[in-house]
Amino acid sequence: MTKDYHNFINGTFGKQASTALLEVLNPATNETIGHVPNSSRAEVDAAVAAAKEAQTGWERLPPIHRAGYLRKISKKVRDNKERLAELITREQGKVLGLAQVEVDFTADYIDYMAEWARRIEGEVITSDRPNETILLLRKAVGVIAGILPWNFPFFLIARKLAPALVAGNTIVIKPSEETPLNAFAFAELVAECDLPPGVFNLVGGSRETGAALAGHRDVNLVSFTGSVGTGVHIMRAAAENLTRVNLELGGKAPAIVLASADLNLAANAVYQSRILNSGQVCNCAERVYVERPVLQAFTDKVVALMKSTTYGDPLKDRSVSMGPLVSAAQLAKVASAVELARTQGAQLALGGKIADRGGGNHYEPTVLVDCNHDMEIMRTETFGPVLPIQAIDSLDEGIRYANDSEYGLTSSIFSNDLNAVMHACRELKFGETYVNREHFEAMQGFHAGRRKSGIGGADGKHGLYEYMETQVVYLQTK
Repeated sequence: MTKDYHNFINGTFGKQASTALLEVLNPATNETIGHVPNSSRAEVDAAVAAAKEAQTGWERLPPIHRAGYLRKISKKVRDNKERLAELITREQGKVLGLAQVEVDFTADYIDYMAEWARRIEGEVITSDRPNETILLLRKAVGVIAGILPWNFPFFLIARKLAPALVAGNTIVIKPSEETPLNAFAFAELVAECDLPPGVFNLVGGSRETGAALAGHRDVNLVSFTGSVGTGVHIMRAAAENLTRVNLELGGKAPAIVLASADLNLAANAVYQSRILNSGQVCNCAERVYVERPVLQAFTDKVVALMKSTTYGDPLKDRSVSMGPLVSAAQLAKVASAVELARTQGAQLALGGKIADRGGGNHYEPTVLVDCNHDMEIMRTETFGPVLPIQAIDSLDEGIRYANDSEYGLTSSIFSNDLNAVMHACRELKFGETYVNREHFEAMQGFHAGRRKSGIGGADGKHGLYEYMETQVVYLQTK
């Protein structure tokens, strides 16, 4: 059964007869499951105009009132958890349990950001003049364009919408054309919450729609999560109006495993990185540097775990631990990366082929050994269930290889030697470093990358303030 959705602009769903449609496929079967608008520039203009019109009144509301609307939305999300999770699985391919976690985390994140309504702070600054008080105030940026990725499409709505709204902004969301249905289902829930018209708007569309949003003269901040290439295009479009950007882009996260590590813990954490969402997570470990004395033992443990992975259509067999890749294009990209690694000298310890599951975009869990740092598989984001392993002879060698990357989002170190751990944390040049645990951030942290992994960040107090700007008031009295 398929469903056609319509844009949500200024508080209503409107059917625009002139709008072309985008087909949405189930990646486990490649069957059509729905259609969304491929929005024109005129529809983008209408959504931005609605957001601009609503913004002043929304910002004038006390923050705690804005937070009340967010809590209504989070309750709707929780009340519809099972339906939303199944829709996410159907269009994105992640296993149902992970989709349920995504829905729960989304609701929790909205509530967490709502709690900041009473915690937004300014400053009182000492003046050089008698009887003058200098105040630093925090105010909303204005209209936000939120452009979403396909790997955690539902959560990323909240990551952009919740801080934006509690800070007094209004927003126009454009979901990925690969996974837009969950965003339209979210809009249906928002429509039941009496949110003032124009505060939240949703337009479907392709890259051209995203470009129209990023280059719009009335957008004050573009918040984008996705690939480096698309991030560059968005930054160029935003530059025309000197619009500020917040970009979370790609990653090639290194994990360093030392001889002093708990190898069972390290192998399981790295394994989870490679099968979580079929390896399609920008902050999960994508390359591993292992000290030579424990190289074989670690490799054997990871191969055994990867070999035990069950995969297929997560709605037909809810016991599988991994679903398909999101698209045929992504499947081809992963297969090509593995073949290139083999031509460059990497050896297959496991997998290495497109898997036949009666249709869909399935790839075998794959382990590559005898890798070296010059190989593309160690340098370019793969985004699939593929683990390349390279031997190192010291921690400093591992740090040198880890830092030699155009990316700088996340990293990890596995060791029971506190001195080694602290040395790594001082030297690793990444926005996040995980010690003896899996790569996954907390909502109260600050998820931010270096180099080509992005500009700005998300989550916590610092993520909230990404959606605010300052005004300094010089208050002279007698």
